[in-house]
Amino acid sequence: MLKWLLVLVLIVLVSGLIQPGVAHRLRLGRLPGDVAFRFRGRAYHFPFATTVLLSLIAWLILRAI
Repeated sequence: MLKWLLVLVLIVLVSGLIQPGVAHRLRLGRLPGDVAFRFRGRAYHFPFATTVLLSLIAWLILRAI
């Protein structure tokens, strides 16, 4: 259980540090399936496809360990 928690914390930490640069290059947050719209002057963004993609990548990393 501790191994899983350590891997999860490490993935979140690393992805948080490299996310801005990598997300811009890989177009994360702007994939087909991500919803962005304006309502009453505020921008709302729901990254459904990005969430699925990153979850799949995290699952593959965890399966490899």
